[in-house]
Amino acid sequence: MREAPEIPVFGPETPRLDPPNPPRIKWWRSVAKAISWRTLGTLDTLLLSWLLITYLGPLLGLAVSEGDALETASYIALTEVATKMVFYYLHERGWAAVRWGSFVGPAGRRRETLRRTTTKTVSWRTIASLDTIALAWFYTGNIATALSIGGLEIFTKMLLYFVHERVWGRLPFGIVHRPPALPPALALADR
Repeated sequence: MREAPEIPVFGPETPRLDPPNPPRIKWWRSVAKAISWRTLGTLDTLLLSWLLITYLGPLLGLAVSEGDALETASYIALTEVATKMVFYYLHERGWAAVRWGSFVGPAGRRRETLRRTTTKTVSWRTIASLDTIALAWFYTGNIATALSIGGLEIFTKMLLYFVHERVWGRLPFGIVHRPPALPPALALADR
């Protein structure tokens, strides 16, 4: 008597999630996503850093003027543009190589499951928050302020990133759809 196969933990939950001829994601899609995300992320970091350095910093032993707070927040946000563009591109290329949770939808377009988007969100936020904390600590010299910036950013950026991923998941830009593969019997007969 044969046992039923186990449902894979990280494998496709249904056959539709493991198409025989998945679409290819071009590298320039990853670049465009990195630029669009970095724009949103930098604005969020600038605003959060400025607010926390200005209003929470003095409570945590970091006394700076409002002008200095804006300058420090700007340094954090602008440095993040470089570091996070590189990290985000590498994160996107890594996820482009993983087929888990992506499928070809009814219209023949590549789609992602909520589980994949959520997993990408958490993995990206871990990398990005560590980067933000390191940069904030470097520019403020105050670990408590750096942790508060990185800690609050976890929540704002997770929400922004999740929405960003869902929007990009609906865009066909940079996705090359391949013709459906013929079943093996037809492929041999076609020769």
